[in-house]
Amino acid sequence: QVQVAESGGGTVQPGGSLRLSCTPSANIFTIQATNWFRQTPGKEREWLGGDGGSVSVTADSVKGRFTLSRDNAKGTVYLQMNNLEPGDTGVYYCRISIGSQDYWGQGTQVTVSA
Repeated sequence: QVQVAESGGGTVQPGGSLRLSCTPSANIFTIQATNWFRQTPGKEREWLGGDGGSVSVTADSVKGRFTLSRDNAKGTVYLQMNNLEPGDTGVYYCRISIGSQDYWGQGTQVTVSA
C-alpha cells in the first residue's frame, strides 16, 4: 500500500503564496499522473490540475496562479500557489496514480484571510 504524505498548508493573507508538497512512499518514477484537488465547505471536490509525465494542465479557475512541478531527487511533487484569494480557502488533496491504483494524500488546510 502506497502512503502519500502532504504538507505545506497554512494561513496566508490575500496575495500571498504557499507551496504544497506531496510525497508518496513509492518510487517517484513509477507515478503515472499526479492530480490536485480542493474541498471547500458546501461544494464538491474541485480538480485544480494534473501532471501526466511531460504534460501539465491546470483548471481555468487557477490558471496563471497555480503551478505543478516535481523534484525527482526528493521524490516529491508540488503545487505552487501564488496570488492567493479568499476563495482559495479549503482542504487541498493530491492524488497519485500508479498503475491502475489511485492513492490520496491526507489533505492539508489552506486558509486565505486578511
